[in-house]
Amino acid sequence: MKKTMCITYVVGDSLYVNVTNRCSNRCDFCIRNNGDGAYGSESLWLIREPTKSEILASILSHDLGAYRELVFCGYGEPSFRLEEIAEISRRLKGKYPKVKIRINTNGQSDLILGCDSAPMYKGAFDTVSISLNSSTPEGYERICHPKDGSLAFGAILAFARRVKTFVPHTVFSVVDEFISVDELAECKRIAEECGVALRVREYIGPEEK
Repeated sequence: MKKTMCITYVVGDSLYVNVTNRCSNRCDFCIRNNGDGAYGSESLWLIREPTKSEILASILSHDLGAYRELVFCGYGEPSFRLEEIAEISRRLKGKYPKVKIRINTNGQSDLILGCDSAPMYKGAFDTVSISLNSSTPEGYERICHPKDGSLAFGAILAFARRVKTFVPHTVFSVVDEFISVDELAECKRIAEECGVALRVREYIGPEEK
């Protein structure tokens, strides 16, 4: 495992931001199971977590106008550093009002931070994308191996219902290769019940990185 300080990396027409390697899950489909980087990036395993100043400097070393979206998503769960990245996002939005910012999360920030975290997303993100990946608590535990076990699935659904009041464009995502047709239909029902959209993501295998 090669460790670097790769904070930002490009995926297509989006700029991704890697702020932590900590995660409360050990998902079977996690991209970091297949190597050190993503889409040709340097290793995303961090020597240490970057400071707010380092994160901001790395983002601003790019021409933000050249990207469709700025995405907080790396080799860890970004909500471990939610307060800091929300502050960074608000600063960016103040200076670059046209920039669109998304956070990809496992939806467990209430459990991670031990509080009602949804209000912290307000004014910081244009999109909150939550990995759902199963239609049942048992299925979620089986595929995502959350640290908080059976508490995680219910917490994710409650978070989705709450955060959408602060960030209207909130979506669930599922990985196509790890979900059946019947379960996908149930995930669609759950998304509708929570009042959020559902997106099906393609599985990224080692040969596609």
